[in-house]
Amino acid sequence: MKIIEVLKVSFTSLRTNKLRSILTILGIIVGIFSIIAVSTVISMLQKSIEEGVSSLGKNAFEVRKWPAVRTGGTDWAKYRNRKDLTVSDFLKLQENLNDAKAVAAIANRWGRVIKYRNEKTNPNVNVLGITPEAFITRDLNVSSGRSINSLDFEKGNRVIVLGADVVNVIFKNIDPIGQDVTVDGKKLRVIGVLERKGQIFGNSQDNYALIPLSTFGSFFGERRRSLDISVMAHSKDEYQDLMLKTEGFMRTIRKVPPGEENDFEIISNESVMAQINDITSGVRIGAVVIAAIALLAAGVGIMNIMLVSVTERTREIGVRKSVGAKKKNILVQFIIEAIALCLLGGFIGIFIGILAGNLAGSFLEAQAVIPIDWVIIGITLCVLIGVVFGTYPAYKAANLDPIEALRYE
Repeated sequence: MKIIEVLKVSFTSLRTNKLRSILTILGIIVGIFSIIAVSTVISMLQKSIEEGVSSLGKNAFEVRKWPAVRTGGTDWAKYRNRKDLTVSDFLKLQENLNDAKAVAAIANRWGRVIKYRNEKTNPNVNVLGITPEAFITRDLNVSSGRSINSLDFEKGNRVIVLGADVVNVIFKNIDPIGQDVTVDGKKLRVIGVLERKGQIFGNSQDNYALIPLSTFGSFFGERRRSLDISVMAHSKDEYQDLMLKTEGFMRTIRKVPPGEENDFEIISNESVMAQINDITSGVRIGAVVIAAIALLAAGVGIMNIMLVSVTERTREIGVRKSVGAKKKNILVQFIIEAIALCLLGGFIGIFIGILAGNLAGSFLEAQAVIPIDWVIIGITLCVLIGVVFGTYPAYKAANLDPIEALRYE
């Protein structure tokens, strides 16, 4: 018997018993749907978060007072009671890290209003005080005008570089370069406009402005304001060594006793994604457990339907054997029927899972994805279940005595 003929016979049998086949594959659909839907949502979130945290430049990391992902609980008090990272800490670290490509300091002040004549933003603009090196370590690019330079920082010049959203709100059909704006009533001259970065989870990444860190200190003061210090290595090969050096220098600068844990965090894109993966792993494990139960039940159902099918088709099996069908032909036929049931349910579950997952993720305004790795895992599971739970009924059918089978009523 050729494989094409076996496939034709198998699918004819499934079409003959449509209702029973549909009820059987429902378990497969539910199991695969559970895995794919949850994996799709998690993949969407991870992709969006990864794009958000990748604001750090390539081969860059940051030293902060607070961890990147705050989960609350008793640890919050520990982080709150840490000493702030100061300009003095930054200058000492910058002096020691001679082999770094760039070392920058960043401070921020949320909820500011920027005005230009009669136009003003909502009180939601993030104003960042930076050193010039932040344009390198944070991968900030100017689309027009110029960036903040060392002279601006040293002299505390009242200059500002605006994000694209701020420009759209207060400068309608006007070139912002050279214009004067006010931040909390303090006048600054616009020297540049930043390239647009887009949104993450529906929140703009362009609703901010940059001023020299020295100017920021004179405007808002430095009390109870911890800096972020970003460091960039020259290459990937130097990245880990530079991170270890930074940790050592920071412990010395902040006088952390030997044996005690750091009173600061070193954060990279990789460490943030690792934390996020730890948080989402519990959800994924729950989905896998639910899916495993559903798939086990579906597998038992497939075994049951195949055993019933063997009983119902005993005479048919006897006829085939009497005209020359071998054991392996019968065995392959029934295993293919089991795999076909599983794959049909699997493909439906994958389609619905991706659709539902992307629909759920769209409410968070995350980018649509297709989790290819989990699609492959889902298809593999379907084939595996078909083989495992279809083998016994297929073996039973293949070993029927043709004479006894022909006598069966």
